[in-house]
Amino acid sequence: MKHQSPKITILITDDHPIARAGIRAILAQAKDMEVVGEAKDGFEAQQLVAKLRPQILLLDLKMPGPRPAEIEKWVRLNYPETITLVLTAHDRDSYLAAMMDAGAVGYLSKEESEDRLIGAIRRAVRGEILFNSTQFARVKRWKEDIGEKLNQLTAREREILELLGKGLDNKAIGETLEISVKTAAYHVTRIMAKLQVQSRQEAALWASQNLSDNLE
Repeated sequence: MKHQSPKITILITDDHPIARAGIRAILAQAKDMEVVGEAKDGFEAQQLVAKLRPQILLLDLKMPGPRPAEIEKWVRLNYPETITLVLTAHDRDSYLAAMMDAGAVGYLSKEESEDRLIGAIRRAVRGEILFNSTQFARVKRWKEDIGEKLNQLTAREREILELLGKGLDNKAIGETLEISVKTAAYHVTRIMAKLQVQSRQEAALWASQNLSDNLE
């Protein structure tokens, strides 16, 4: 009797039930794979990784709870045998850079074909890194351009830039961070200078486009 290899165990994370059902249906076609759990947010993802110890964590980027990069760093530290593949509809360079640095082995689009998704999971379990040359080049370019500017910001300036990206004015920033409106305005001016932009609107747009911390 031929020995049957154990199935690849997979945890799906996505806050949309229809998306989870669709992914589960795709993976059901692969006889060597088994979906052992589904998580609707980052907190549940961490709980189920700890409980189920899946070989593959399919991680969506837009969910309630901890930020995806924080989840992945936690997985690498506590459950290094679990391999993380990002499966997302959001293909920004900042997101790609954050997940690559955090330790994910691949960054897949939800527009991938069923065969490519199944194939990517099999390759990841074999130990392959699935980032392609284009993705590596994008991250390198992002770090050289955007990353250098971010590194110039203080922790407080980074906080304020995130709030600018969410559309807050100086009064709202001051109330959120418990600082004066004058202090908030001072920080905004310094941020604009460091980012080399001409207005707070440009700074807000820069933040919304380039901060991976906007992954909520």
